[in-house]
Amino acid sequence: MNENRLLSQIDCLMKQIKFYFFLALITLFFAAIPSTAQPSAPPTSTETTARTLSTLEELRLDINSVPCDDKIRLQAVKSLFEKMGAPAADISIEKSKDVENIVIRKTGKVANEKIIIGAHYDKTGEGSCGAVDNWTGIVAIAHIYKALKDVQLNKTLYFVGFGKEEQGLIGSKAMAKQIKKEDRIQYCSMLNVDTLGLTVPQVLSNVSSKPMQKLAEETAQKLSIPLKIMTIINASSDSDSFVDKNIPAVSIVSLPSNWATIFHGKDDQTDKINVSEVARGYRLALAILEALDEKECGAFRK
Repeated sequence: MNENRLLSQIDCLMKQIKFYFFLALITLFFAAIPSTAQPSAPPTSTETTARTLSTLEELRLDINSVPCDDKIRLQAVKSLFEKMGAPAADISIEKSKDVENIVIRKTGKVANEKIIIGAHYDKTGEGSCGAVDNWTGIVAIAHIYKALKDVQLNKTLYFVGFGKEEQGLIGSKAMAKQIKKEDRIQYCSMLNVDTLGLTVPQVLSNVSSKPMQKLAEETAQKLSIPLKIMTIINASSDSDSFVDKNIPAVSIVSLPSNWATIFHGKDDQTDKINVSEVARGYRLALAILEALDEKECGAFRK
């Protein structure tokens, strides 16, 4: 009786071994068949990456780093863009007579469709740090660069720190003058940021193209950002240099009723700046730039 039971168990074990051996053969057979499924391709350098907005603390840190010394201001702009991730090969100092503009290029899909986004880096006034006018603008465009540096855009962007704006728009006039008349059609638009952080964002209408002003208003409405229209007779800003060449342009500013008591003097310091309002201006300018990138190049030309 025990012997029969042992034989039965051995027989059962052999059947199990044969079964699992058969399964192993089947598994190996199917594993050897090439798969027709296509593996997911890794993202390429031309695919869009989601942008990341800077925080209030990041903006505050760079605003508070304002260089009060005129002699180091240009180098400080260069260092800030390098901090934002701009490669040295994309940064250039363009000299024209006695003015220097710093230009950071971000190549888009279409090389001959261009957008300029600028802010002047110079300051004026005894004892002034030029914190509001216009280190806030420089910080804003640098952080816009940071937000878009890994995003594949349609148009080629030129981030420009203009020199000697306070002496009569010398830097922006030099850049605009260097654009040949037959090449102006390639410059889709110009976005200028000149002082933020004193009040809600505004469009300086007397130095802005009407279609660009309308775009700024529509963009602000979509973002639920309050935007006012400001007109100051005889006031100028770097957008004016491009409007004069029939290149659509708009200036985003932040000018309360007492702005004249702050600018160009010892009161132009970081303690006058509301970083939350700088952030509003930065987000608005970024959204306007993204909208411009999606539009046809001639959409805002008169």
